[in-house]
Amino acid sequence: MRAAVRTAFGTFLVDLETEEVIGEGEDFEPGDVSVELPRVVAAAAAGATVVAVVDRRPPLVISHDAARTWHEAGGGLPPGFAIAIDEGNPDVMVFAARNRLYLSENGGTFWRALVPELPDIEAVHFEPSES
Repeated sequence: MRAAVRTAFGTFLVDLETEEVIGEGEDFEPGDVSVELPRVVAAAAAGATVVAVVDRRPPLVISHDAARTWHEAGGGLPPGFAIAIDEGNPDVMVFAARNRLYLSENGGTFWRALVPELPDIEAVHFEPSES
């Protein structure tokens, strides 16, 4: 499982299982997900799961019913700048703070900080699995 992370100094590939930066990646534009909420910084969607990074505490709101209802999440997370959801498994999400990534493998209930520190993160997305 890998993520591409666009930073102020280029795009890097991060192996989310070994928690290592594994090289440089190709630049990308994050998907454009429109969310009708105030103070949205970034948003991502996969199937009926929609996650928005908001400029408040806690920094996430999550919907599992295509944005009909929302619940707050990420009470222990710092302010965020980007979010990505794994298309193949919407329970897996990556949240990007200023210089660190956080991984959830249970739909955003629990998060863990990943080891790599990266310069000024701007966007993140999951890379397709290698076959």
